[in-house]
Amino acid sequence: MNIFKKKLPRRTMLRSLGASLALPLLDSMIPALSSASALEAQPVKRLGVVYVPNGMAMKSWTPATDGAGFEITRILQPIAAYKNRMLVLTGLNGVASNAGVHASASTRFLTGVTPARVESDLRAEVSIDQLVARDLGRHTQLGSLELALDKSDVFGSCDIGFSCQYTSTIAWRDANTPLPMETNPRIVFERLFGDTGTTDPSVRLQRIQKDRSLLDSVTQRVAELNRAVGAGDRAKLDQYLDAVRDVERRIQMAEAQSNRELPEVEQPSGVPGTYEQHAKLMFDLQVLAYQTDLTRVITFMMGRELSGRTYAEIGVPDSHHPTSHHRDDPVLYEKVTKINEFHTSLFAYYLDKLDATPDAEGSLLDNTLMLYGAGMSDSNQHSNSGLPLVLLGGGAGTLKGGRHLRYAEGTPISNLHLSVLDKMGLAVEKLSNSTGPLALLSDV
Repeated sequence: MNIFKKKLPRRTMLRSLGASLALPLLDSMIPALSSASALEAQPVKRLGVVYVPNGMAMKSWTPATDGAGFEITRILQPIAAYKNRMLVLTGLNGVASNAGVHASASTRFLTGVTPARVESDLRAEVSIDQLVARDLGRHTQLGSLELALDKSDVFGSCDIGFSCQYTSTIAWRDANTPLPMETNPRIVFERLFGDTGTTDPSVRLQRIQKDRSLLDSVTQRVAELNRAVGAGDRAKLDQYLDAVRDVERRIQMAEAQSNRELPEVEQPSGVPGTYEQHAKLMFDLQVLAYQTDLTRVITFMMGRELSGRTYAEIGVPDSHHPTSHHRDDPVLYEKVTKINEFHTSLFAYYLDKLDATPDAEGSLLDNTLMLYGAGMSDSNQHSNSGLPLVLLGGGAGTLKGGRHLRYAEGTPISNLHLSVLDKMGLAVEKLSNSTGPLALLSDV
């Protein structure tokens, strides 16, 4: 790694008038080191959340033994290669549902609270991903990405008396603002890289040059307006010009760096034909978003609560939600287990991509804290206790994996929320019904 006397801004998307340019996180974006002996740069921390709907087949999820000697269960088997980098968490409870069991499951997963039962007045609480995004978003073009595979108006239904928005998102900007989850890869690509249709450097450079011409025109027009408006409007225009000049500065920098390479990716045409292809494409886009440092916070729903999706490709043509009410029937329980196992196998694809992508002195996975799980445990009972949760990745050196941690009965999931925020560098004393951060998450 090179050591520079100055650093470039860590923003890696340059945007003007609807256009954007993304660059990978470069050595020259890392602050100058205080001494030549300090050869390791401080790694960038990232937070990822992957949510699965309709509970879990818990007998095929929970390890029987605790500590470092835990066995890999059937549902965890697809990610067995990451055993030494995972923490399986057992015993954490979500707040009890207030009638809307599925609305509560998705809402409490990152907020620690249950939703209000009024369709016209949404009420929950800010989710931890958004707390992290407020902090880390200062360094990136996008504060966060919220993605999903199920459109809220296509799959499943909604809890009676509760807005469908509760079951269609896990991310809340504040107590009254649920964030929509984007399902179309084409739209995600445009949000990340603009409408150029590709990450090819020559195409990006052409767009940069076009942006420069547009900026010159804007600057000239603002100068003309300045001569024709009053003092108050001139102050507003000066503020606007400051923003334009900042864009111009970044365009100049982009021109100088236009030979920097990104993985060459063409814009997706839309939603792929199969669930597996759709999931993998969305995972690919998430890796690109992290790799280019466009955002450091991503939430992803592999299905919305109450989803009725079928999985004929794995021998389960039955609707997911009704099947999740297995009534301990061995045939239905096997089908639920297959669905859960399929989700984990797709998640393994994501982990493999993150682990194969260099970042600082390690990989993207080394510097990411990844939370995978569901907002209810036993789907047949709509249980809020002992939620299926696993943490993966290195958390930029803050997480020690390779263990199954079992917590005392009644420990709230909000304690995990506190711990996640702490590892992301945010000191928060209280969230929802939290009683304190979790013990034993790291011995580093």
